[in-house]
Amino acid sequence: MKSITECPALMKHLFFLSVFLALVFPLTAQTKKDAPWSINEATMFGMGGYNLEDTYLSPGKGVNYTGTGFRILNERMKMTHLADYTVSRQQLLHLDLASTYNPAMTATDVVGFIDYSLGWHYRFRPADNLKVLAGASARGLLGFIYNTRNGNNPASVKADADLNLSVAAIYGWRIKNYLLTFRYQAEMPFAGVFFSPHYSQSYYEIFDLGNDDGVVQFNTFHNKFAMKNYLTVDFPAGVFTVRAGYLHSYYYTDVNNIRSHIISHTFLLGLVKEFVSFGGRRLKDNRKYRSAYY
Repeated sequence: MKSITECPALMKHLFFLSVFLALVFPLTAQTKKDAPWSINEATMFGMGGYNLEDTYLSPGKGVNYTGTGFRILNERMKMTHLADYTVSRQQLLHLDLASTYNPAMTATDVVGFIDYSLGWHYRFRPADNLKVLAGASARGLLGFIYNTRNGNNPASVKADADLNLSVAAIYGWRIKNYLLTFRYQAEMPFAGVFFSPHYSQSYYEIFDLGNDDGVVQFNTFHNKFAMKNYLTVDFPAGVFTVRAGYLHSYYYTDVNNIRSHIISHTFLLGLVKEFVSFGGRRLKDNRKYRSAYY
């Protein structure tokens, strides 16, 4: 009987079989391990109460304008390759529009804001159904408060750029086959810069005459305190995933002899979608992926 080494045809077949197995099995294992991460995106619409004070527009303390505002919130969360896919990236875009009135109902403040933040969170898994996220974000805000009664200086411009601390917890609670996903998140700026005129200084003086000393201020907790608190729950409704939530936003500044605060309580409702993108193409629904959120 001939040995295996003396059978060139058998050796050839064994060689191709070993190459085939070496290619197929690693690829199979890699496919299971490296299932693509989804991008979790939600768009929510909300309405709630607003409370404003700005002594640049309304001199005197305690003149609060209250009313109703509308908010659009778009959120995206995805995993990054950092630290072996334990760091997620989140972007939040807020659009606000509100109309508020003074206590005597004789003047109106119209408010509009664009607020954008981009953050990164390191993830901990204390339990299978619990994710704890901790990190930081960069945030920019641009907006205005317009007082319909003022003849001189009718508007107050708000412009900020901050570095934020950000923490969150995502908890999945399954009732039989029905999954509820709760999330609490808080963001707070700890350093940045913001724009503020001096008390009674007009924007004509700043931009046309060039009297701009001190209108851009470094901010930290001594002259600015701001915080956003999110509480949301995701639940399936037919073929859709619904996200309902509550957002409390607090913004306070005290600089250049001007005090200002903007406080809002907003109830939100919207839809969630998840997709995986390769070169701009979304995968089909039957492709397996790992959720960046759930």
